[in-house]
Amino acid sequence: MIGNDKATAGIHGLILTLNESVHIARCITSIKDQVESITVIDSGSTDGTVEMAEGLGAEVIHHPWVNYASQLNFGISALAAKGGWLLRIDADEVLDPASPSQLAQVVSQAGSDCDGILVQRRMYFLGRRMRHGAIEPSWQLRLWRNGRGRCEQRWMDEHVIVNGNVQKSEIIISDMNLNSLTWWSTKHNQYASREAIDLLNAKFQFLKADKLPVSGSSPQARARRFLKEKIYYRTPAGARTIAYFMYRYLFRLGFLDGKPGFYFHFLQGLWYRGLVDAKVFEIETLAEQNNTSIPSAIKDRTGFSVDDG
Repeated sequence: MIGNDKATAGIHGLILTLNESVHIARCITSIKDQVESITVIDSGSTDGTVEMAEGLGAEVIHHPWVNYASQLNFGISALAAKGGWLLRIDADEVLDPASPSQLAQVVSQAGSDCDGILVQRRMYFLGRRMRHGAIEPSWQLRLWRNGRGRCEQRWMDEHVIVNGNVQKSEIIISDMNLNSLTWWSTKHNQYASREAIDLLNAKFQFLKADKLPVSGSSPQARARRFLKEKIYYRTPAGARTIAYFMYRYLFRLGFLDGKPGFYFHFLQGLWYRGLVDAKVFEIETLAEQNNTSIPSAIKDRTGFSVDDG
């Protein structure tokens, strides 16, 4: 057991890992005094992540990776018998000590109709907090009643949804990844493949996609999902990537975050979005040229089998 007093009773941390030795100790240390237990769902780490997590008192469960939603839902099911509340935190994130409230305080004040708690997520890039460019405020549902929430089954942009209502809190979770830009670009290449799958599915409907409910999800997440699916996806490829970058960097003042802000908005708002569109074009072209299905072309170009999701 991580925490052993009334202040941590009933709160259980859940972390997904794959080769997170550079982050895992920092993450666990940031939450261990505020939770009763910590469970790590590991998908095959070979860098000492598992040993480090166990050494800090976490329980480690091994489970092969399919996609983020499937892995998180496996973790949720694995912790179902614990009851209480679940806290989802990524290995490269920390429960920020600047949070005005403690986890126990927040859950104790939750109304009986509240199943989910929204936290503020802060993003750091090249050592600087990204405050502008529509990055903050970012409200995410990261704390929910055990047995009352699950993750949408999507390949990208997945959110936890709960049965009841949600409310905001003063909890802050900060994303402070310590890996190199080479690692970052490789990871976002994989993200682009996953988002291309979601975009293609929106057009061809080969997979069932969950929708965010009105009461059991973040209002901000619902608004962003609406804008993405009803406006962004319907804008011509190429034009939308440039417009999106200009919107974030100029109209939403991303330039105020200095040189790190320029690199972040250029890479995440222009390069990444352009890569998604390029992958969609590549997959559609292959399917047309070879007279094959979109799922088959996705498998050929990305390596992902959408039947697994």
